[in-house]
Amino acid sequence: MKKFFPIVAFIAVALISLTMAGFAYFATQEAARIKFEAAADDALNRIESRIDLHLSLLRSTQALFDARNGDISQNEFKAFFKALDVDNNFAGLRGIGFLRLVKAGDEAAVERDILRDQGVAHAVYPDTTLPWRAPIVLFEPLDPSNRSSIGYDMFTEPVRREAIEKAMADDQQHASGLVQLGQGTGAAQVFTGFLVFVRLNVETAPDVINASRSSTAGFLYAAFRAEDLFQVALSRVPLLPVNTEIYDGAVKAENLLFRSETPPVSLFGDRLLVTRKIMVAGRPWTVQFRPTSAFSQPSSRAIPVMLGLFGLLLAGAIALVARYQERAYDAVSLLHETTEKSLQEKDLMLQEMKHRIKNSITRVLAIARQTASRAADVNEFSSSFSARLQAMAASQDMLTRSRWQKADLGDLLRIELGQVFGKELPEGLLSGPEVQLDETTTQALGLTFHELATNALKYGEAGNSVGALKVDWSLEGHGRDRTLALNWREAGQKKLEMPTKTGFGTKLIDLNVTRELRGTIKRDFHANGLTVEIRIPLTA
Repeated sequence: MKKFFPIVAFIAVALISLTMAGFAYFATQEAARIKFEAAADDALNRIESRIDLHLSLLRSTQALFDARNGDISQNEFKAFFKALDVDNNFAGLRGIGFLRLVKAGDEAAVERDILRDQGVAHAVYPDTTLPWRAPIVLFEPLDPSNRSSIGYDMFTEPVRREAIEKAMADDQQHASGLVQLGQGTGAAQVFTGFLVFVRLNVETAPDVINASRSSTAGFLYAAFRAEDLFQVALSRVPLLPVNTEIYDGAVKAENLLFRSETPPVSLFGDRLLVTRKIMVAGRPWTVQFRPTSAFSQPSSRAIPVMLGLFGLLLAGAIALVARYQERAYDAVSLLHETTEKSLQEKDLMLQEMKHRIKNSITRVLAIARQTASRAADVNEFSSSFSARLQAMAASQDMLTRSRWQKADLGDLLRIELGQVFGKELPEGLLSGPEVQLDETTTQALGLTFHELATNALKYGEAGNSVGALKVDWSLEGHGRDRTLALNWREAGQKKLEMPTKTGFGTKLIDLNVTRELRGTIKRDFHANGLTVEIRIPLTA
């Protein structure tokens, strides 16, 4: 028995070492899979966030058309598009346009409207036997390379027509399949991309009838260059070690929208392939991710081989292998637990971010509609709308720097007043104790201070000298029953009188204070100027 003991011991050690080597190998593969799935989900979130940003621009354009009941001229549309600064803010967007929906045979009326707006005659083309026509009548940017697209009937092209017919049925955005942008219009360049359509309704009931009746006037659409759009979304720092392929629908060569320039690593094969399904404007996409050469595995593949060799050569390595097994198991469990926790936290953060983006978009759309309905022209709309967006952005920036925790009241006032009166504010303009504001209060007060400062610049003595303005605040009460009392004083020789008509800015101030913050606001127009008293309960 003793002479067989070395053989038995050798076989036992060999079995244990081979078992442990196999366990370590599979643990390494599992850790690599979890790590790469996290990178793939990060890339997917970047793509979805970029698409949501571009689709919000189409919603804002729809709000402008709705506010004007579809009556937008070429010059107004051009000024609106120019104010968006698309090249710097919306990379991958080829342009935004408007299709007029008419019955076949009514092309002459559309051609007259195009001649009136463009100053150049454009025929509706190509010929068709379909009952409906949807020619392009507005498009920006309208440079010489795509001017020939005016008059092009998108309803004649099957892929575009499918999305247009879906948009005719409801008020939702609908994406087309893969299209070659510029093809059929005589454009100098052709890009692979997709289109998103949304129906535009106009009121058609006569003024003497107390009823609301609407019909479809046409469709707003946005054209996207797929390569530019996704390249920008994935090029954010830090760069992710993923090769990305995006397909319209099923994974087929003819459905390929985008493929990363960096090739995948053949070493992994399809073992780390991650496939995700997403919906873009009602259309299903398939996104596939593969690791690139920049992807590094959590642990070295040489470890299982070393364990096997040491186990076979050293009989005394049994204890060491057992110890490594325990450590390897704990390490894998800890890595799995940490990764799961990280994914849960990331999912929670993404849900919170989506919620905040949705709220911000709702507020931006409301401001856009109200500003557009009261603006005399597009330039006034662009100026007012941009100023209010900058006020919202300043509040968001303060909260971002503090990781969405708190913002200082004094700093908020300095930023908002600095945007209106200039960064050099006189001494003594602001006075009060340190007050930390939460997210809701910061955003609401940021817009409120911007509107008060704008009114003071336009109508008050502060338009001549910012020294005529004083802002002070104090805290009343203790603990959770504290109240912020803020006084806004505009002094001077010019007597201010209460306006006979309430503008959108004043309504926005009142809604922010009374509804958003559950506070009170009082205005006192007197011989020496204006005093505004704002009282807001602070919950913490």
